Amino acid sequence: MPRYAVGDLQGCCDSLHELLSQLPPDAAQAHLYFVGDLINRGPASLATLRAVMALGDRARVVLGNHDLHLLAVAAGVRQLHASDTLGDILGAPDHDELIDWIRHRPLAHFEDGFLMVHAGVLPQWDVAQTLELAQDVEQALRGSGWKSFLSQMFGNQPDRWHAGLTGTDRQRITINALTRLRFCTVDGQIDFKVKEGAGSAPPGFMPWFDVPERKTADVTMVFGHWSALGLMLRDNVMGLDTGCVWGGQLTAVKLATEPAQRKVYQVACPQIRDPFATSAQSKR
Repeated sequence: MPRYAVGDLQGCCDSLHELLSQLPPDAAQAHLYFVGDLINRGPASLATLRAVMALGDRARVVLGNHDLHLLAVAAGVRQLHASDTLGDILGAPDHDELIDWIRHRPLAHFEDGFLMVHAGVLPQWDVAQTLELAQDVEQALRGSGWKSFLSQMFGNQPDRWHAGLTGTDRQRITINALTRLRFCTVDGQIDFKVKEGAGSAPPGFMPWFDVPERKTADVTMVFGHWSALGLMLRDNVMGLDTGCVWGGQLTAVKLATEPAQRKVYQVACPQIRDPFATSAQSKR
């Protein structure tokens, strides 16, 4: 079965349909892997969510920070931001079913040598630990106490991983790494401030995928989140957020074990948000 990974949609439903129409005929039954941030900032969050849900078992989705923000707003533990475009989902007649579908998506997905997350993984985590940490959070999101759980999950501390973290601290840094990470140190400290490109790392920090001896270097990482990074294609790193909502492109890549067999598909997107506006720069 062919497989295509798709970058951040952020509520740009027209761009999604245009991109899917540009894929080759084998994509009609292909598995589609979405790297998170299905919704928010763009003009059609509800339509985008419904379009991905309509794909059924063909869609593989991991949660992004905007998807978690929607869950927190629905849970009553966060307020809508001025730049949010989530009202159509929150006001939908089947709102509860939509929220339930989102909170049952994973934070990490591993298949055939590809590890997909929204943002990144800390250098100390191998695939097994990444999935274990993600599953701990996923169980809490899918349980009856998910609203209370989310009320404790937002914040920047702890900002450094160590194996002794437990409970809420362990779950919070798991969420922050998988959905917000861009730069970190060799020992797993996260920077939450800098959102520009790979060359803008603060002193002592580096892009998470460039940390020496990163324990996920033996698999191919597929992620989004970092629109300032643009399309990044290395043998074992695939960054797919190409700024659709900012007037960039929406990107899909045909997955293949051999890098030479991977193929990129892109469509140009209208500028919905100003990437240079201060309010639009905040990802969370």
